[in-house]
Amino acid sequence: MPLKLTILGSGSAVPNLNRGVTAQFLNFNERRILIDCGEGTQLQLRRFKVKFQRLQYVFISHLHGDHFLGLFGLVSSMSLLGRTKKLKIFAPEGLEEVVRHQFKVTNVYLDFELEFITVKTKAKTLIFEDNSIEVYALPLKHRAECYGYLFNEKEKDLNIDKSRIKEFKLTLDEILAAKRGEDVERKDKVIPNSDITLTPEPLASYAFCTDTSYIPHLADWIKNVRLLYHEATFTNAHLKRAKATGHSTAEQAALIAIAAGAEQLILGHFSSRYKETSALLEEAKPIFDKVLCVEDGQSFHLK
Repeated sequence: MPLKLTILGSGSAVPNLNRGVTAQFLNFNERRILIDCGEGTQLQLRRFKVKFQRLQYVFISHLHGDHFLGLFGLVSSMSLLGRTKKLKIFAPEGLEEVVRHQFKVTNVYLDFELEFITVKTKAKTLIFEDNSIEVYALPLKHRAECYGYLFNEKEKDLNIDKSRIKEFKLTLDEILAAKRGEDVERKDKVIPNSDITLTPEPLASYAFCTDTSYIPHLADWIKNVRLLYHEATFTNAHLKRAKATGHSTAEQAALIAIAAGAEQLILGHFSSRYKETSALLEEAKPIFDKVLCVEDGQSFHLK
């Protein structure tokens, strides 16, 4: 099943010719998810060959323009191009009012339903789940109410070692029990589950932690995450500016990654003052080695 993240925009504040503002596409076991939607996102979706009519869910972190101003245009284009399927949008309070007011004053009428789900919490909270995925909201510390999101793959049934079916003459009921993780119990013996099932693959997980000051307890909420995106708007040379604007440095992002036990760290949301990202990478790498600075269009596999 696809478990792939595509960076649509990796800059902060305003888009430029080299970097769009924050937006990401996550295909998580065929759940097609847009995370944030800065200005120009629909062009980035086209540029990187993401079929935006297939989007099912949108998660917006906060109501600063570089994280949501592309939503009205994207949704309008979806309708013009014939969309009829509902789109679910998770966001802090206020986004629905803004978007519906835009539609009202511009006389835009959609041919599909928008369902807004308000995100409001002061602690890590489950806000969505189905049979394959769990999504948690993570309250961040910024100048506006802001949330990160943690996407976890749910546990699956175990896979049976096919060679063991014949060897132990397993019945259908015994196979189903083994897939649930149970031992096979017979009158004369017990067959341990580990003898007939394959070792499961590690579950996929992705944490999106955008605009935030450094908050050490964030690491506790994303323990052992496979892939962590953490904003790194500044280097420590601009630490005062980071604190004043509610942002993090590359070093602080690396400290979160190592405390969380993350498998890989990717940095983004770079200030336009940095024409290239080597200084940010050099600051983070001594603390957390498996780190890189993202570029628009770059993709990552979660397994």
